[in-house]
Amino acid sequence: MKLFSMILLTLLLGKGCDSQQEKDLATAVVEYSANTRGFYYKITIQDKQVLVSRDRNGLQKPEAKVIPEAEWKALVAEFSKVDLDKLSTLKAPTEKRFYDGAAIANLKVTYKEKEYATTDFDDGFPPAEIATMVNKITAYKPSR
Repeated sequence: MKLFSMILLTLLLGKGCDSQQEKDLATAVVEYSANTRGFYYKITIQDKQVLVSRDRNGLQKPEAKVIPEAEWKALVAEFSKVDLDKLSTLKAPTEKRFYDGAAIANLKVTYKEKEYATTDFDDGFPPAEIATMVNKITAYKPSR
Protein backbone atom coordinates (compact mmCIF):
# COMPACT_ATOMS: atom_id res chain seq x y z
CA MET A 1 0.00 0.00 0.00
CA LYS A 2 2.86 2.37 0.80
CA LEU A 3 4.43 1.65 -2.57
CA PHE A 4 1.15 2.39 -4.35
CA SER A 5 0.80 5.66 -2.41
CA MET A 6 4.35 6.72 -3.31
CA ILE A 7 3.82 6.00 -7.01
CA LEU A 8 0.52 7.89 -7.03
CA LEU A 9 2.08 10.85 -5.21
CA THR A 10 5.02 10.92 -7.64
CA LEU A 11 2.69 10.94 -10.64
CA LEU A 12 0.56 13.74 -9.20
CA LEU A 13 3.58 15.89 -8.37
CA GLY A 14 5.05 15.26 -11.82
CA LYS A 15 1.81 16.36 -13.48
CA GLY A 16 1.77 19.50 -11.33
CA CYS A 17 5.16 20.52 -12.67
CA ASP A 18 4.08 20.03 -16.29
CA SER A 19 1.00 22.17 -15.86
CA GLN A 20 3.08 24.86 -14.13
CA GLN A 21 5.53 24.92 -17.04
CA GLU A 22 2.67 25.18 -19.52
CA LYS A 23 1.15 27.98 -17.47
CA ASP A 24 4.52 29.75 -17.47
CA LEU A 25 4.76 29.77 -21.27
CA ALA A 26 1.05 30.54 -21.61
CA THR A 27 1.53 33.75 -19.60
CA ALA A 28 4.75 34.71 -21.37
CA VAL A 29 5.18 36.53 -24.67
CA VAL A 30 8.10 35.27 -26.76
CA GLU A 31 9.23 37.45 -29.68
CA TYR A 32 11.85 36.49 -32.23
CA SER A 33 12.82 38.99 -34.88
CA ALA A 34 15.33 39.05 -37.73
CA ASN A 35 16.16 41.94 -40.03
CA THR A 36 18.55 43.47 -42.52
CA ARG A 37 18.18 46.59 -44.63
CA GLY A 38 15.66 44.97 -46.98
CA PHE A 39 14.37 42.03 -44.97
CA TYR A 40 12.32 41.72 -41.79
CA TYR A 41 10.17 39.23 -39.96
CA LYS A 42 8.90 38.88 -36.43
CA ILE A 43 7.43 35.80 -34.79
CA THR A 44 5.42 36.25 -31.60
CA ILE A 45 4.32 33.29 -29.52
CA GLN A 46 1.67 33.79 -26.90
CA ASP A 47 -0.80 31.39 -25.30
CA LYS A 48 -0.79 28.59 -27.91
CA GLN A 49 -0.84 31.03 -30.81
CA VAL A 50 1.84 32.26 -33.19
CA LEU A 51 1.72 35.62 -34.97
CA VAL A 52 4.02 36.18 -37.95
CA SER A 53 4.67 39.63 -39.33
CA ARG A 54 6.77 40.81 -42.26
CA ASP A 55 5.86 44.47 -41.78
CA ARG A 56 8.61 46.37 -40.00
CA ASN A 57 6.31 49.35 -39.36
CA GLY A 58 3.44 47.32 -37.90
CA LEU A 59 0.89 48.63 -40.41
CA GLN A 60 -0.27 45.22 -41.63
CA LYS A 61 -2.05 42.73 -39.41
CA PRO A 62 0.19 39.74 -38.60
CA GLU A 63 -0.77 36.25 -39.74
CA ALA A 64 -2.17 34.26 -36.81
CA LYS A 65 -2.03 30.50 -36.40
CA VAL A 66 -2.92 28.15 -33.55
CA ILE A 67 0.02 26.01 -32.45
CA PRO A 68 -0.80 22.26 -32.56
CA GLU A 69 -0.79 20.58 -29.13
CA ALA A 70 2.32 18.46 -29.78
CA GLU A 71 4.33 21.49 -30.93
CA TRP A 72 3.06 23.51 -27.97
CA LYS A 73 4.24 20.83 -25.52
CA ALA A 74 7.67 20.81 -27.19
CA LEU A 75 7.86 24.61 -26.86
CA VAL A 76 6.83 24.40 -23.21
CA ALA A 77 9.58 21.86 -22.56
CA GLU A 78 12.21 24.05 -24.22
CA PHE A 79 10.97 27.22 -22.50
CA SER A 80 11.32 25.53 -19.11
CA LYS A 81 15.04 24.91 -19.83
CA VAL A 82 15.83 28.57 -20.55
CA ASP A 83 17.34 30.65 -17.76
CA LEU A 84 15.71 34.00 -18.49
CA ASP A 85 18.10 35.93 -16.25
CA LYS A 86 21.04 34.79 -18.39
CA LEU A 87 19.53 35.63 -21.80
CA SER A 88 21.35 38.96 -22.02
CA THR A 89 24.73 37.33 -21.37
CA LEU A 90 24.57 34.66 -24.09
CA LYS A 91 27.28 34.89 -26.73
CA ALA A 92 26.56 34.60 -30.44
CA PRO A 93 28.43 31.66 -32.01
CA THR A 94 29.02 33.46 -35.33
CA GLU A 95 29.45 37.04 -36.55
CA LYS A 96 28.05 36.91 -40.08
CA ARG A 97 25.71 39.82 -39.31
CA PHE A 98 28.74 42.14 -39.22
CA TYR A 99 29.30 41.81 -42.98
CA ASP A 100 25.74 41.18 -44.22
CA GLY A 101 26.28 37.42 -44.17
CA ALA A 102 23.16 36.89 -42.04
CA ALA A 103 20.22 38.87 -40.76
CA ILE A 104 20.47 40.34 -37.27
CA ALA A 105 18.28 38.36 -34.89
CA ASN A 106 17.25 38.60 -31.28
CA LEU A 107 14.91 36.92 -28.84
CA LYS A 108 12.80 38.79 -26.31
CA VAL A 109 10.68 37.24 -23.57
CA THR A 110 8.17 39.18 -21.51
CA TYR A 111 7.32 37.17 -18.43
CA LYS A 112 5.66 38.27 -15.18
CA GLU A 113 5.82 41.92 -16.26
CA LYS A 114 9.59 41.75 -16.78
CA GLU A 115 11.42 41.82 -20.11
CA TYR A 116 14.37 39.56 -20.92
CA ALA A 117 16.30 39.89 -24.18
CA THR A 118 19.34 38.47 -25.89
CA THR A 119 22.04 40.51 -27.50
CA ASP A 120 22.03 40.41 -31.30
CA PHE A 121 23.02 37.17 -33.00
CA ASP A 122 22.93 35.79 -36.55
CA ASP A 123 19.56 34.56 -37.85
CA GLY A 124 19.91 30.81 -38.18
CA PHE A 125 22.82 30.65 -35.72
CA PRO A 126 21.45 31.20 -32.20
CA PRO A 127 23.49 30.75 -29.01
CA ALA A 128 23.71 27.07 -28.06
CA GLU A 129 21.78 27.54 -24.81
CA ILE A 130 18.62 28.61 -26.67
CA ALA A 131 19.20 26.95 -30.05
CA THR A 132 16.53 24.25 -29.74
CA MET A 133 13.86 26.71 -28.64
CA VAL A 134 14.81 29.25 -31.33
CA ASN A 135 14.75 26.54 -34.01
CA LYS A 136 11.23 25.53 -32.92
CA ILE A 137 10.15 29.17 -33.09
CA THR A 138 11.75 29.85 -36.48
CA ALA A 139 9.93 26.84 -37.94
CA TYR A 140 7.05 29.33 -38.24
CA LYS A 141 9.01 31.93 -40.20
CA PRO A 142 7.52 33.15 -43.44
CA SER A 143 8.91 32.03 -46.76
CA ARG A 144 10.76 34.73 -48.65
